[in-house]
Amino acid sequence: MKARLKRHIVLVGMMGAGKTAIGTELARRLHVPFTDSDAEIEAAAAMTIPEIFARDGEAFFRDRETQVLARLLGGAPGVISTGGGAWMRAENRELIAAHGLSVWLNCDLDTLWHRVRQRSNRPLLQTADPKGTLAALLEKRNPVYALAEMNFPARQGDTIETATSRLIAAIRATEPELLEAR
Repeated sequence: MKARLKRHIVLVGMMGAGKTAIGTELARRLHVPFTDSDAEIEAAAAMTIPEIFARDGEAFFRDRETQVLARLLGGAPGVISTGGGAWMRAENRELIAAHGLSVWLNCDLDTLWHRVRQRSNRPLLQTADPKGTLAALLEKRNPVYALAEMNFPARQGDTIETATSRLIAAIRATEPELLEAR
């Protein structure tokens, strides 16, 4: 069944939470566009996020992130995955609240570490103790992620398909007006 999306579904959460994977599948099933805000930033800058961080710093990156997010949220409703730090900015939370449903993909430390430990494209984890850094980020960010309209906890053993099915059911149960059947 196709659904017409009345506002964006914006996935927030830590790096490795599955925002891009679940977002892609969610958009496919809802027949709406999927956009990864990090990929949009990289395309606009013609640089990778680690290169942007190295050349211009995190503050510069966060400003570009807000600009890209505002542009995406001004378009036709779809599914948007955000970078892990995007939700930390009050300005971004306000933009998302005005144009979409914020969904926190809530994952525990072990799941996140399992997913990100082999990747070198995480600038915030380029430290002597990346797992400790991830744990500290999680502890700091979780109270802010909890401000999202919907808390969607990860389940051990969920596939992308299973998690997406659970998410669609959760959205239909808590935000039935968001997905209009057509």
